[in-house]
Amino acid sequence: MRLTNRSDEQIALVEAYSKAQGLWRHPGDEPRFTSQLVLDMGTVETSLAGPKRPQDRVALAQVLAAFTSSRELDISSGKAGADAVDVTGLDETFSLRQGAVVIAAITSCTNISNPSVLMAAGLLAKHAVERGLRRKPWVKTSLAPGSKVVPDYFAKAGLMPYLDALGFQLVGYGCTTCIGNSGPLPEPIEQAIKAADLTVGAVLSGNRNFEGRIHPLVKTNWLASPPLVVAYALAGNMTLDLTRDPLGVGHNGEPVFLKDIWPSAKEVSDAVQHVRVDLFHKEYAAVFEGTPEWQAIDVGDNPTYEWPQDSTYIRETPFFTTMGKDPDPIQDIHGARILALLGDSVTTDHISPAGSIKKESPAGRYLLDRGVSVEDFNSYGSRRGNHEVMMRGTFANVRIRNEMVPGTEGCYTRHIPSQNVMAIYDAAMRYQDEQVALALIAGKEYGSGSSRDWAAKGPRLLGVRVVIAESFERIHRSNLICMGILPLEFAPGVTRKTLGLAGEESISIAGLQALTPGATVDVTLTDSQGHAQVIQTRCRIDTRNELTYYQHGGILHYVIRKML
Repeated sequence: MRLTNRSDEQIALVEAYSKAQGLWRHPGDEPRFTSQLVLDMGTVETSLAGPKRPQDRVALAQVLAAFTSSRELDISSGKAGADAVDVTGLDETFSLRQGAVVIAAITSCTNISNPSVLMAAGLLAKHAVERGLRRKPWVKTSLAPGSKVVPDYFAKAGLMPYLDALGFQLVGYGCTTCIGNSGPLPEPIEQAIKAADLTVGAVLSGNRNFEGRIHPLVKTNWLASPPLVVAYALAGNMTLDLTRDPLGVGHNGEPVFLKDIWPSAKEVSDAVQHVRVDLFHKEYAAVFEGTPEWQAIDVGDNPTYEWPQDSTYIRETPFFTTMGKDPDPIQDIHGARILALLGDSVTTDHISPAGSIKKESPAGRYLLDRGVSVEDFNSYGSRRGNHEVMMRGTFANVRIRNEMVPGTEGCYTRHIPSQNVMAIYDAAMRYQDEQVALALIAGKEYGSGSSRDWAAKGPRLLGVRVVIAESFERIHRSNLICMGILPLEFAPGVTRKTLGLAGEESISIAGLQALTPGATVDVTLTDSQGHAQVIQTRCRIDTRNELTYYQHGGILHYVIRKML
């Protein structure tokens, strides 16, 4: 193993890891392997991830190319034929252009736990302010660390005033922009985006950037380090090459480049010295006592929770209302209808409710009917304890594309018997009234992304009994089984397209009581003319334990029956 351009500390760290893995050898030892692992830090380059998947790494110099080459983006002109829209009604008048950065957020529970990158962001903000730079007026900025210690050590290092000056004021702790809780954009900004169908961007130090997750009007989302978040707030547009183009003009009228304000390693190291253990003791010594508001909650004397019937935040789960001590035999599927016909890489963020609740959505109508005003809707994440809200928000992502309703985006489907186009939730409830089971058809990598429990809970409550896909993401496949939903995989070379599926077919599956892990399962597809074809699929219940969970109707039922 050969290391180049590494400090002694870095080499020691790699050596310790390699020894633990059995890979390290000292000079004179017999070779453990024939090839060398070369770590050349000179080849590492500043990167982001985007525009809509966290695994799509983009070098900083290639962001413009990635932005313009995305197949689903058209930045040549908006629907109104304009590349820019004049915005008034804010503190100043400006033109909002294609590629504008409208959200810049230092947020999330992961990279924001690294004091080095946070101090780098604060130092970059300090240098920017000292050079006379300011954030662009159309950028909504925020600071939402996962730890209450972060503002403390920013203050100790004297960096908080500079972040404040660029608009990165503290908005709270925990999940915000990363999970779609960024709040609305200023109304003039939203109007401009809609007027010309502008393709704008969000840059955040978060975990996920899937379509529709950050904000429904922001089509491109980019994951970056905290200092790069600050840099893009200054630049204000994704079409700039921050390795060559200036971020803005300084006090002296000269252009200021990213390299001019990037902090040195010594500056970062010196700033990190302000991160001390006493700060953590101060903030977390009484963490389990809770805030005064938490302590003031009247919990009563009952040993179990009393479900408030009028709560719109938390309701008793319906998963166990018909559960018996012993599981019922698995019922075969007869004449199930397709709820959605989906393409490749449908993520759990497409499926699971997240972000803001629209007043015209099924979840919004539910809240309005119960006297909740629009300004008090809050978010799906805050109402995840209410299944009535969450099942209404399942598949409500504004970027999901159901091929049963071509040319549309969002939570729509066709109720096949009536051919009426309606929200997925409304169609599912209509099918439940008709006592019709439901199925989902998808392409490759169904359920990729985060392990969203509601991505399996929601479909189960809608009445989905089977998902047939070309392939599944590992964790989501397991979650489907743990909610009593059967995952089946098309045979190699067989897809919804090769079968010519239109979404009007009914689906029947027999022999489910004799199901075994990995078995071949025959699926009968009957089209609208009554013509039937039988295809072979692979059961993606892979283990005996998973089969046991499925036979119990899900892992929750299995655990409770074991307790009983």
